[in-house]
Amino acid sequence: MKSSAKNIKLASLDDLFSTEESRQDADREKVVEIALTELHPFPDHPFSVREDDSMKETVESIKEYGVLSPAIARPREGGGYEIIAGHRRKRACELAGLETMPVIVRDLDPDTAIIFMVDSNLQRENILPSEKAKAYKMKMEAINRRVGRPPKIEETEAEKNGGQVGHNLRGTKTRDLVAEGSEDSARTIQRYIRLNELSPELQQMVDDKKIALTPAVELSYLKPEEQALVVETIESEQATPSLSQAQRMKKLSQSGKLDEDSMLSIMTETKKPEVDKIVLTSDTLRKYFPKSYTPKQMENTIIKLLDSWCKKRQRNQER
Repeated sequence: MKSSAKNIKLASLDDLFSTEESRQDADREKVVEIALTELHPFPDHPFSVREDDSMKETVESIKEYGVLSPAIARPREGGGYEIIAGHRRKRACELAGLETMPVIVRDLDPDTAIIFMVDSNLQRENILPSEKAKAYKMKMEAINRRVGRPPKIEETEAEKNGGQVGHNLRGTKTRDLVAEGSEDSARTIQRYIRLNELSPELQQMVDDKKIALTPAVELSYLKPEEQALVVETIESEQATPSLSQAQRMKKLSQSGKLDEDSMLSIMTETKKPEVDKIVLTSDTLRKYFPKSYTPKQMENTIIKLLDSWCKKRQRNQER
């Protein structure tokens, strides 16, 4: 009978003499000071670091109190560390004259790091549509790789018929996962992802709020040369397309009939005066109500609040 002694694993001296508390402490994440020169930006990081008033406030806060929340980074193949969350804090530390900053190092695989990076940055204010577009696309592709789904993106029948849906993320489960950690609905996220098909010039117009999201989605289906023509027409006519105009351009493009004359005809037509109405989408209102509320319950609550506000306003005017 063969001896099984070689299968017995002996505890090391460290294991024998360490306490349970010390072993738990070894498993906890540590905050370490890392040189700023060792911290590198996340590859294709979609969120820009702007040196605006918010950055100035962050710099002043760091000068007075230090970095209150450590950055998150992972080991980098070429040496140093890859920032997952904390690009703005790193820049603020540089502007504050610091040489190091506190960091939590996590050994994350690339796709997990992408998902974490997107979710942590989406909590920021003043995110540009083009930044959301790139971030949501990165997260979608990372999720698809993790679940083994093909990267091909197909269109739904509603899209082919001119609907404002955007890309189909190949299944409700994927859409819901992409929407996790975001205030945007799955449908809105689909529209943002579609912005990646726009030319840089048109993306900039969306960021500058010259073109709204839904017309921009329709324009994204135009061929590159057609999008270039849209930019030229916008600049020459000093007008941007409405949703209806963008939809007609898309339809003409799909039938191969969109040219300079047809585009100019659409862009120079007299627009119908806007009807006096206010549209509040469920995406806008949902964050103010419990998830269990139906659209009818939301409507009733809004009417009650408006009635209360109107009565209070009348009482103030009577005083």
